[in-house]
Amino acid sequence: MVELSTSYLGLSLKNPLVAAASPLSQKVSTVQALEQKGVAAIVVYSLFEEQITLESLKLHEDLMRTSDTFAEAHTGFPDLGLYRMGPEPYLDHLRALKKSVEIPVIASLNGVTSGGWIEYAQKIEQTGVDALELNIYYLATDVEINATQLEDTYLELVTNIRQRVRFPLAVKMSPFFTSLPNFAKRLTQAGANGLVLFNRFYQPDFDLENLEVVPHLVLSNSEELRLPLRWIAILFGKIKADLALTSGVHSAEDMLKSLMAGASVTMVASEFLQNGIDQATRFLDDLQSWMEAHEYSSVKQMIGSMSQQAVADPATFERVNYMKVLSTYTM
Repeated sequence: MVELSTSYLGLSLKNPLVAAASPLSQKVSTVQALEQKGVAAIVVYSLFEEQITLESLKLHEDLMRTSDTFAEAHTGFPDLGLYRMGPEPYLDHLRALKKSVEIPVIASLNGVTSGGWIEYAQKIEQTGVDALELNIYYLATDVEINATQLEDTYLELVTNIRQRVRFPLAVKMSPFFTSLPNFAKRLTQAGANGLVLFNRFYQPDFDLENLEVVPHLVLSNSEELRLPLRWIAILFGKIKADLALTSGVHSAEDMLKSLMAGASVTMVASEFLQNGIDQATRFLDDLQSWMEAHEYSSVKQMIGSMSQQAVADPATFERVNYMKVLSTYTM
């Protein structure tokens, strides 16, 4: 019998399959079902900075009442009705989840500034959840903001939250940094215990009939695995943090690749949303069967075995791989 257990953020997990932050965590019953299907931990959907800011400043009602007069101000904030629940109900939901399941529950906080909302990290910790995933979802569009300013903003945010909480902190980051390895290292120095690679920026679309910009959600596919796979393989062993791979995990094969690259856990949402949470059982059965067939005794033995520092030709993770791929393609 192979050993599927792993460790992430100091938490002992029965296997490396984690449900990523998504609508899957909206209902306690769904999280209980995920636990029964074998999922080892759950990341709860995010509490957004905007939700906390609007509630704390009592702006929402005023903005709705005066929207005709201050239309430009109103458009700067999202309608709270579009969110699943506000900050206090979110905290209650975390408490309910902790009481209902035995697997670790990881909260998610989404924000980009160092305002008063970061105090909610302390309130989240007080609910008894096991860790916090900080989702830094910010797309720089201001031409006056340079890379150093943006990175410093992120690092200040992580530092401020680390100073307020004692439980483990993971940072869910995007791949859009000039020197990603250096920035990853600085995040760990600021207090991150783990890094989640990568955040997906959802791209808007154009409605040609109404001439409007509209949100457009596209779930991931296995092709998206390659980007986080490459960077986890490069980062493994070079930074003092656990690595989690998200985006593109749709099979046990995807899980195996992620673990061999150096991920401690693989996070799944799209596959469960598309094909149901029964896929969790299939993932784990297929994972165990492959490991038995290839004589792996444990997941821990596998982690990092195909990372940059472990393979015979580390350059395949770098620029030379680009040259090889192009030269082998023929018409």
